[in-house]
Amino acid sequence: MNNFTHKLYILTKQDQTYRQLLAERDLEDLEITEDKQQATILLAAPPLAAKQLDEFPNLQWLQSVYAGVEPLMTPSLRQDYQLTNIKGIFGPLIAEYVLGYSLQYYRHFVQYKQQQSNQEWHAYSFDSLATKTMVILGTGSIGAHLAHASNHFGIKTMGINRSGIPPKDSPFDTVYHIQQLELALENADIIVNTLPNTEQTHHLLNQESLSFAKQALLFNVGRGNTLEITGLLSAIEQQNIAHAYLDVFDQEPLPQDSPLWHHPAITITPHVAAPSFPKQVAGIFADNYLQWRDGFTLNHQVDFIRGY
Repeated sequence: MNNFTHKLYILTKQDQTYRQLLAERDLEDLEITEDKQQATILLAAPPLAAKQLDEFPNLQWLQSVYAGVEPLMTPSLRQDYQLTNIKGIFGPLIAEYVLGYSLQYYRHFVQYKQQQSNQEWHAYSFDSLATKTMVILGTGSIGAHLAHASNHFGIKTMGINRSGIPPKDSPFDTVYHIQQLELALENADIIVNTLPNTEQTHHLLNQESLSFAKQALLFNVGRGNTLEITGLLSAIEQQNIAHAYLDVFDQEPLPQDSPLWHHPAITITPHVAAPSFPKQVAGIFADNYLQWRDGFTLNHQVDFIRGY
């Protein structure tokens, strides 16, 4: 693919930022174009790309600026191009989110802040994170980084994946097959979903599976449809789940009439656990582009059949 100018079209909510970042890198044989007809490469947000995919007749490679590419998985959309997503940058952010909220919960930081405003002096007994077991659904880069970070707190970590086989250099104490989910949840103090959106993960966390948990914290930082909301509400009522921290939802923004907003045992955040920072995305794209230009295999390719 040498000695050929590749035409890049940028389709994001931060086009100018990406233009500037890529201009600074001065990538050889790459030209940014405003002509969709000429573009061979697309750097795009999947929801925007899905609406305009047929306007790029010469598209060969689409680099998503997100980890999630669900909008491009619709069967009616073309799949005659290589699709790559963002990986390797979200683990630290997810770890901060999960461990930060876990510390807040177990160390009663919210209660102490409330007491301060009332000039109250009352100490609560607490559990150290070192006494906890965390079940992480997904043993990829995000789940593995979270497990590694959690190990530093003394947390025992259990991974859940499709094979039951630990990943290379596994930081998990134990890895279970996804069919053993209930067995793992029986031992969970903290449950974290990092799974992608596939047919197999749809409503995997439901009333039945969550009924095996015992007063656990639940974090959904993967995809919204992995968690069945009615099952979650039942699990909270039955005290299987002590508190749920939800960052992703089937419908975003979360509708204002959702019962989740005012539930005392639910904390809602607006899909901010691990955003894609343009500078990091530009770096991943640049590395991938050099692979592409020189005829090598692209990093982080998405399988249209598996959906991730």
